[in-house]
Amino acid sequence: MSLSKEKQRLVDEIVKELNDDNFAIFAGAGLSSGAGFVDWKALLKPIAEELDLDVERENDLIAVAQYHCNKNMNNRAKLNQIILDELSRKVVPTKNHEIIARLPIKTIWTTNYDKLIENTLESSGKIVDIKYTNKQLILTKKNRDVVLYKMHGDVDHPGEAVLTKDDYEFYHVRMQPFISALSGDLATKLFLFIGFSFTDPNLDYILSRIKITYSDDQRQHYCLLKKVSRLAGESTADFEYRCRKQELFVQDLLRFGIKCIMVDEYSEITEILETVEKKYNRRSIFISGAISDYSQYSEDEVDNFIYQLSKELSSIGYKIVSGFGLGIGSAVISGVLENIYMSGGQLNKDQLILMPFPQTNIGKMPIEEVWNKYREEMISRAGIALFVFGNKIKDGNTEISSGMLKEAYIANKYGTVVLPIGATGYAAKEIYSKIDFNKYFENFLYSKELIKDIQLLDEEKDLMEVKNIIVKMINLLVKGE
Repeated sequence: MSLSKEKQRLVDEIVKELNDDNFAIFAGAGLSSGAGFVDWKALLKPIAEELDLDVERENDLIAVAQYHCNKNMNNRAKLNQIILDELSRKVVPTKNHEIIARLPIKTIWTTNYDKLIENTLESSGKIVDIKYTNKQLILTKKNRDVVLYKMHGDVDHPGEAVLTKDDYEFYHVRMQPFISALSGDLATKLFLFIGFSFTDPNLDYILSRIKITYSDDQRQHYCLLKKVSRLAGESTADFEYRCRKQELFVQDLLRFGIKCIMVDEYSEITEILETVEKKYNRRSIFISGAISDYSQYSEDEVDNFIYQLSKELSSIGYKIVSGFGLGIGSAVISGVLENIYMSGGQLNKDQLILMPFPQTNIGKMPIEEVWNKYREEMISRAGIALFVFGNKIKDGNTEISSGMLKEAYIANKYGTVVLPIGATGYAAKEIYSKIDFNKYFENFLYSKELIKDIQLLDEEKDLMEVKNIIVKMINLLVKGE
């Protein structure tokens, strides 16, 4: 399924803000319920039943929680136990969680009490600085990758969770530092609200706090919202009523600078996030190569080709990822470093990622298994994979690099764009023969002319000409130009 123009514009805007470190997520209960956690109605159902109320007929669920406290003389022990029981279960994160964890999002806000977001972030290797008390706001975890603001509390401390009307009404007094922090982020970052429904009780309270601290000049934010669908046995009049109510809610969100992007199915949200990840990753180029036999080229020609290619890609702003392959590693490093130092910059992790392969089997895991996992980690960091040459000498004979063939297979499996430079021969030539370039360029008006121009299998091409074609291809894939 291809995204609509509106959704594609959203993707482009998110990718732009990601590149500028100005993108944030605000996650609601729907993000967790997709993984198997209960939603608000299911959470408060036993409380409603105790009050002889039908939770399905209640719109103000926060009031239901307050009624329970009132009836029990402000004793919320049962509420606390329900939160602990229901939200401490181990569940498998959704694709949406995994994509969010992989993306370089440095700020996440949530009203959820569970630990699914931080657990997924930590599983992806990130250092998470979690904030759910005022005191935590003044502390900074060393080398943190992302700050997670759990503005309504944490499951491990259910007694402090924001749940009842009293909690919400006094929030602006007790948790003013969180409101200030949220207001600051909303003023400087592009937010994507995800996992909220137009009946979510949290959203009204959040937006009212935002409105109070804002003037009429607000930054544009977005909310992914599922259209209401007709329920089994629902009358036409009732369904049309719910549609009108959602339409009014969507219009009202504009007062807060939040534009709704409507989806028919929840799977569309995953598709949007997957497209964001693919487009963002395309600014990271994985260069795979191994050279023992330079074929019709001289070693100097090949070194200069790799060097000039790496230098130009770096100068455009692409991140280079490489496994320091035999015969190309030094040229890749030299090209990137010269671009950085000649422009007066300093090397950082956003410009060059080198992952040399271990050569000896010291541990318990077989070296081939280590290499395979290593390749997957490397390739997962990039959205475009270039393949050059690909040969090795074994028993005095030149043969195709099996490692490069494995890397091409992994790249294809992950949906990474595979660009083999067939003119360099060997593994690259074999990979080239199996790739359908049309699937990468089908959305571009002049793709036929471009594909005609990139017949890289022509071994008579000068390597500098090949380099220019590669840069043109990558720019088209990333920038559409």
